Amino acid sequence: MTIDLYTATGSKTGTLELPKELFEARINRGLIHQAVIMQQSNRRQPIARAKSRGEVVGSTHKIYAQKHTGRARHGAVRSPTMRGGGKAFGPKNDRNFSKDMPKAMRHAALAACLSLQAKEGKIVGLESYPETIKTKAFHALLQKLPVDIGRRIVIVLPENHKGLTLSCRNVPNVKTLLASYLNPEDVMGARHLIFLNGSIEKAMSVFAKQPSKIKVKDTVEVAVKKPTLRSKTAKKTTAATTVKTAKKAPSKKSSSSKK
Repeated sequence: MTIDLYTATGSKTGTLELPKELFEARINRGLIHQAVIMQQSNRRQPIARAKSRGEVVGSTHKIYAQKHTGRARHGAVRSPTMRGGGKAFGPKNDRNFSKDMPKAMRHAALAACLSLQAKEGKIVGLESYPETIKTKAFHALLQKLPVDIGRRIVIVLPENHKGLTLSCRNVPNVKTLLASYLNPEDVMGARHLIFLNGSIEKAMSVFAKQPSKIKVKDTVEVAVKKPTLRSKTAKKTTAATTVKTAKKAPSKKSSSSKK
């Protein structure tokens, strides 16, 4: 799969081939959803908090007698059944919403997101960009690129680029992201992805599978002796001779007892 490559002036120079490991992987939508939910849950901060009956200010004295009133029995005024009492099973601000996924699943989800965006033609390559900080020049570049201005655009950088980062800071819905920090939420939430020169190689070195090193042991030839074939008659004769010799050989204990 290839993408169009543009210069800093907006002119097309050629095409760039995308590696299959990240941009032609299997698209697993369930895994993508799981990765996005994990990322949003880990960012979630519990704020809501309700007081229990032990935290509400009020008397612990029983409201009225248990019996002989004709009414339902009640305890303290801080009971959850009373107006102004504590909240039963209310939200707490110490709740943990964090989730976890294995590393292989996270990398597979990111590869599926990049493959889906590449399949839909939402990835563009940028050859270079000067170090000058000029928002007007960057906006002019966006007008020449095949992107929808006003929609979410993510620019992937191989390393910190001060000129590009500060130039697009005031442009709405434009975000810069390092290649080593690629994540499913930013990739799937973007209308267009612009990869600066070198960012694809950086992403490959971080997220692609490393080839497993297989150690090949030296083979040593061992000479195996083949068992010699013996006939059945030879086996019978040897067994008979051993039985006869065992009967004829007197034991030392018997000879000593006779003396």
